[in-house]
Amino acid sequence: MIVYPNCKINLGLHVIEKRADKYHNIETIFYPVPLTDTLEIVENADPENSPKFPLTASGFPIEIDTKNNLCVKAYKLLKKDFPKLPWVRVHIHKGIPVGAGLGGGSSDGAFALKLYNDHFKLGISTDKLKEYALMLGSDCPFFINNKPSHATGKGEILQEIDLDLSAYKIVLVNPGIAINTTEAFGKINPSIPEQSLLEIIKAPIERWKDNLTNDFEMNAFKMYPKIVDVKDCLYVQGAIYASMTGSGSTVYGIFEKNKNPQLDFPDSYFVKTLNG
Repeated sequence: MIVYPNCKINLGLHVIEKRADKYHNIETIFYPVPLTDTLEIVENADPENSPKFPLTASGFPIEIDTKNNLCVKAYKLLKKDFPKLPWVRVHIHKGIPVGAGLGGGSSDGAFALKLYNDHFKLGISTDKLKEYALMLGSDCPFFINNKPSHATGKGEILQEIDLDLSAYKIVLVNPGIAINTTEAFGKINPSIPEQSLLEIIKAPIERWKDNLTNDFEMNAFKMYPKIVDVKDCLYVQGAIYASMTGSGSTVYGIFEKNKNPQLDFPDSYFVKTLNG
């Protein structure tokens, strides 16, 4: 059983208010992009003589932590409600940079839920899968439907939107800077935006530069000048629109398909050009 969990970018991100439960209400647009991990799950044929849930990984390094890994958590959620669910072995090949604002871990967890459901014929509805996904993380429900969506609440209230960037190419650049999401939220002064992202996104993409903003950028740019350098470089090379995604540190640029930007980043940076 192999699936390819993809990542997402945020087209705009507003932090609107802090909630009583210490989370924040946000507004963003999630857009799926075809940079993927590889997730393999096979039934554990000998759980009595081996760990009941062996977890291995390759690619970008991650901590092999069977307590906090979302693919493991996804299994344990289902095991409570479906006690006959067989034990499994899991391997994750990380093709998506870790802790980069791309949602790779959240995607792995959501795709694991879907894979367990499909392979073991659990018959779980899409809405119920979203409920399980929300138990894993605020942006996990997005990856159940995995379509461009306007997100509010903690990121779990989703409205699919008609948005197609297939006429463009998307360049992802990650400078290898780890930004703690909790700390990033703590530096934000929440505010209600003057204009909804749903309105901003309706304008031609050429107008996004002036109106489509990510509230996390200001503090990230102050702390890590390399990130703003990446964004500036993408614009110099002809990006129609460029932004940091999530709380960072990945920056993406949207280019015309016939544009071939000459990018000269350090070898330590992760750089990937994808179809929109």
